Amino acid sequence: MAQAARWYFDVVSPFAYLQWRKLEPVLAAHAIEPVPILFGAVLDALGQRGPAEIPRKREFTYRHVLWQAQRDGVTLRFPPAHPFNPLHALRLCIAAGNTRQAINAVFNWIWAEGHAGDSVEVLAPLRERLGIDEAALSSDAVKATLRANTQRALDARVFGVPTLEIGNALFWGNDAHDFALAVLRDPSLLDAPEMQRLASLPVGIARR
Repeated sequence: MAQAARWYFDVVSPFAYLQWRKLEPVLAAHAIEPVPILFGAVLDALGQRGPAEIPRKREFTYRHVLWQAQRDGVTLRFPPAHPFNPLHALRLCIAAGNTRQAINAVFNWIWAEGHAGDSVEVLAPLRERLGIDEAALSSDAVKATLRANTQRALDARVFGVPTLEIGNALFWGNDAHDFALAVLRDPSLLDAPEMQRLASLPVGIARR
């Protein structure tokens, strides 16, 4: 029996955009539920900072994602500012039914075309193209769905985006894509003795 699979993402993440490019064709053969979440709320809950909030890590991250895009032949154009508030773009995904077409359109708007995605106003041309009324972005149902999605991520112990959840296992980041697909095809990979040993490896020292 196939394990339940979910893909937690936030459109603020360029790595989520790159993985989406790889994941979208996989959805035809595997039942993977895309789950838009507010990454900032996850960071707040965990008491962590995002990679773009640490100056030298920010510089490295942007260069790394650009290199990955060039390696994979994916068009990548950063929006005018980053990080940005993705709240309205995430709500647009949900209001448009969270379909592959809607997710693809939002990712393209921000990361392929390089548009801003941080307000209702800048998203208006895309929203109209998707046939979504502006009021839908602030509807109680859309807001509640995004909150519930983010809580699902926290309940699953998601700590970063993008993350593929396969069964009870989490695969974080675009770099983990091949590993995740290997487990999706053969879940017994995680049952190997060394995989099991690493899952319960003792902590040698903990910083306070």
